[in-house]
Formats: sequence, C-alpha cells, structure tokens
Amino acid sequence: MKRMILSMVLALVALVGYSQGIVGKWLTEAGDAKVEIFEANGKVNGKIVWLEKGPDTKDVHNSDQKLRSRNLMGVNILSGLTKKGDKWEGGRIYNPKNGKNYKCSIWLEGNQLKVRGYIGFLYETQTWKKAQ
Repeated sequence: MKRMILSMVLALVALVGYSQGIVGKWLTEAGDAKVEIFEANGKVNGKIVWLEKGPDTKDVHNSDQKLRSRNLMGVNILSGLTKKGDKWEGGRIYNPKNGKNYKCSIWLEGNQLKVRGYIGFLYETQTWKKAQ
C-alpha cells in the first residue's frame, strides 16, 4: 500500500514538473521578442514581455483596425493550449508581423521549445530558447 501511494505521488510530481518546463520566458527564433508562457484556468498562454524595438511598438499589422494603435507589449500571442501527451495543442498563436491568428501546438525538445502554427495541413515550426 505504501509503495502504491509513493508511486502515485512520484508520478504526480513528475507530471507537474514536466508541465512547468514550458512555463517561463522564451526568446523567439528571430531573437526580437520574449514571450512569457504561463498557465491560467487549466490552459497555457503566452504574452509578449520584451521587444527588441522597444515597449512602445504598436500592433500595426492587426486585421482589426481598432487594435493597430495598441502596444504589443503584454499582448497574449499564445492562447488556449491544453496538454495532450507530450504536446500542448488546440490553441491559437497570433503573429504580430502579419496580424493573423493560426492554430498552434507547442512541445519541448530538450531545453528548446518548438512552436508550430498551422494553416490547414500546412505548418511552420519555430524553435524558441529559454530566456534569461
């Protein structure tokens, strides 16, 4: 009985530790932004916390003209991801470089975060590095 309880506790700790691996700040592949990934209400999200061009950089490419004057700093670009196996899926990613939203999945490969955006069956994958 003690072994079973200990095994369950260790499995739970391992699961929590694994999901914590994506939580934190990540430098985008281009190195021009840092995104802080966090969990809220059982979903994984990510917001811009640093921009190479500075904190007053506007969301000029947003398809919603009313949002083009907002600062990109603090904007959630990852939203609604849920854990499925070794990946977090079912969410969306916003690309401020073209103002479009895409289906998204993310996963860890070693100490790197793979971020994949989808249009139908086409996709692009970026590699993000853990930020300081």
